[in-house]
Amino acid sequence: MGNKIKQPSIPLELMPKPFGPVPSVRQLSWHRLEFYGFLHFTVNTFSDKEWGYGDESPEVFAPTAFDADQIAEVAASGGMAGLILTCKHHDGFCLWPSKYTGHSVKNSPWKNGKGDIVREISDACRRHGLKFGTYLSPWDRNHPEYGRHAYLEYFRKQLHELTTEYGELFEVWFDGANGGDGYYGGTRESRHIDRKNYYDWKNTWEIVRRNQPGASMFSDAGPDVRWVGNEDGIAGDPCWSTLTKNNLYPGFGGDVKTDFAVAEMVKAWASDQEMLNMGDRKGDAWLPAECDVSIRPGWFYHQTEDQKVRSPENLLDLYFRSVGRGASFLLNLPPDRRGLIHENDVRSLNGFKKRINEIFGTNLAAGARIAASNIRGNNSAFSPEKLLDGDGSTFWATDDSMTKADVVLEFPEAVTFNVVSLREYLPLGQRIDQFAIDVDKDGQWQEYARCRAVGSRRLVRGAKTSTRKIRLRILEGAACPVLSELGIHFDSAH
Repeated sequence: MGNKIKQPSIPLELMPKPFGPVPSVRQLSWHRLEFYGFLHFTVNTFSDKEWGYGDESPEVFAPTAFDADQIAEVAASGGMAGLILTCKHHDGFCLWPSKYTGHSVKNSPWKNGKGDIVREISDACRRHGLKFGTYLSPWDRNHPEYGRHAYLEYFRKQLHELTTEYGELFEVWFDGANGGDGYYGGTRESRHIDRKNYYDWKNTWEIVRRNQPGASMFSDAGPDVRWVGNEDGIAGDPCWSTLTKNNLYPGFGGDVKTDFAVAEMVKAWASDQEMLNMGDRKGDAWLPAECDVSIRPGWFYHQTEDQKVRSPENLLDLYFRSVGRGASFLLNLPPDRRGLIHENDVRSLNGFKKRINEIFGTNLAAGARIAASNIRGNNSAFSPEKLLDGDGSTFWATDDSMTKADVVLEFPEAVTFNVVSLREYLPLGQRIDQFAIDVDKDGQWQEYARCRAVGSRRLVRGAKTSTRKIRLRILEGAACPVLSELGIHFDSAH
């Protein structure tokens, strides 16, 4: 579902200059994935909890038919580009035989303590053409030293294990839940930390940079990918890929400011959520959003939710409201107590993939003549035909002075459509502020849709319309437009 981006073969002196913050190489690779999966699987699966307290015995973890290939095959068949595994959730139980704790699969009955879930999932991902990523909770409700320096050393050693022993990672995921009630080696108390300073994030992140230079790191502060501010799978409209990083750190969104009144705390949290949800057009860093959501009401498997799995149409709606707003779509598929993706989840995911194929399998624009009001330097290297060639390294661009411009598609006969897809050429930044889509009706242009922001991808979904001409108008931009794709599609079921 990605659009490959490579270096264009155009002399640099002819290229538009980048505008504002631009993505790193690792962020560009991440953008291309668009849709990938989460696997929430631990002792909670068997204790029927969402957050384990930390006192669960490793003996609770006992999948009866764990099959990493079934899990990976389901994800690949459903159109996912990768999987992120919860290697350790807040309960502290490790899905790999960590050298630094006994609270792991090595003391579970599964495979007589000889198994390694992380190894099996990572290997299965590669067999099925998927990227692999890890989730390591900074909070640990089991470890006796949590809140003290000794735990930070433990946490970093485990991060080193995961980033050196399981091959190439595409993403390393850090949760923002840090501190509170826990078992903590039997003390059963509440421990709170200085979220901003306790983990010494600059040096902790350096472990990932050193061991996995191609991996993007996620948290509500990045440094590569930001949380979208909710667990509903929905990005803001618009959702800018830029944000101002000043004073941001992982977990800042949940930081309780004890000197605030309750109403002020709620107001501050709502403001943080909105900022993460929509980004900042004038932000100083490229920090795109990831939309995380579960296919079920809960993040871990619960038998009582077997009939509450999201429908294919609901997943499609989330796709339009995440990927279609320039973010990524991270969908959780929780393995059940067998260690498999449940049949209902499989059915829904396959139905979603079928709908995606039906909509985007054909680009109606491929059969159209295309013309633009301006072509950069009248050079064919920047012609509007580049919007239709399926090559993410080519693009239509205008002269620097032309921040407003039009592209017109003319079809040999009327086409029926209700979806438009646009992509900016990200290595040159996010440039377009507002655009409109028009259709020709009896020789007169009628506005079909008006939107803000394009970015990695912008999907416009509207009413079914038939026409022989479609016009894209760039209404406002911070720099000349640089677009790599214009797709026209028809969703017959919408």
